Amino acid sequence: MTDTLKDFSIDRRSALKCMAWAGTGVLWTLVGGVPRAFALDDAGAAAAMASGSSAFHFVQISDSHIGFNKLANPDTAKTLTQAVEKIKAMAVQPSLILHTGDITHLSKPEQFDTAAQILGGFSMPVHYVPGEHDTQDEGEGKLFLERYGKGTKGTGWYSFDDHGVHFVALINVLGFKPGSMTSLGADQLKWLADDLSAVSSSTPVVVFAHIPLWTIAESWGWGTEDAAQAMALLKRFGSVTVLNGHVHQVFQKVEGNISFYTARATAYPQPAPGTAPEPGPLTVPADQLGDYLGVRSIDTVTGTSKLSITDSKLSDKV
Repeated sequence: MTDTLKDFSIDRRSALKCMAWAGTGVLWTLVGGVPRAFALDDAGAAAAMASGSSAFHFVQISDSHIGFNKLANPDTAKTLTQAVEKIKAMAVQPSLILHTGDITHLSKPEQFDTAAQILGGFSMPVHYVPGEHDTQDEGEGKLFLERYGKGTKGTGWYSFDDHGVHFVALINVLGFKPGSMTSLGADQLKWLADDLSAVSSSTPVVVFAHIPLWTIAESWGWGTEDAAQAMALLKRFGSVTVLNGHVHQVFQKVEGNISFYTARATAYPQPAPGTAPEPGPLTVPADQLGDYLGVRSIDTVTGTSKLSITDSKLSDKV
């Protein structure tokens, strides 16, 4: 868990390739034990979605930043709505939605209200973790927990099971300071060890949190200090998929049995490490914004342990 900015060695061509993945969300499918990713309009995605009633599909969306209205995207409610409509138009509806944080931009009640109205259009359950932008109220996440914290532990962590997959929601945004790494903390790590102790090693595990659980760019705060301790607890499982937001673009990494993925935002893109002095909203031509925003779909198939992952841009046709 020591990847650094230098390790990635991102040049301009690689950065542009990463940015081309920026999208609406992500579709995942479990196929033979190894996670796979596709664009939602990819032929592979269509095949995965058509794999029959035994398949389990779910979608990740991230970084909606409701309330942001600067040049990079003057109407984040509109692009979140587009993401929701894109998911609702899928031929096979997902069983659940994971939102990996930064629902709002400034943690204001009216921003949470707008997001709830838009995301309330789903017929399936939506599971949330906060981003650092969702914890800027005086209670450091009190408003988020009032809305989404029922049944959670500590500062909001929780787990659940669905279709034979064990989902773990982790919180790694409290105490966030720009340019510094956050942490999970001893209490959450102890809870995680207890939670996983009751789970069979053959069970596919999906972990989702806001900030990446591996270090992409330490100087930008794109990593979690004590993530290695969490990953050590997950090594005994045959299939572990870790989903994060925060960076507003797709990065992937496989380390043993653990596959890591960051997701595009539905709000605005950010620069790739090494292409700008610091992170922040990246302004692109207005008619190209949909190429940089997206969603992710995930499919699992009963009897296998692989996840099939599909990244889709807002501009893609369904």
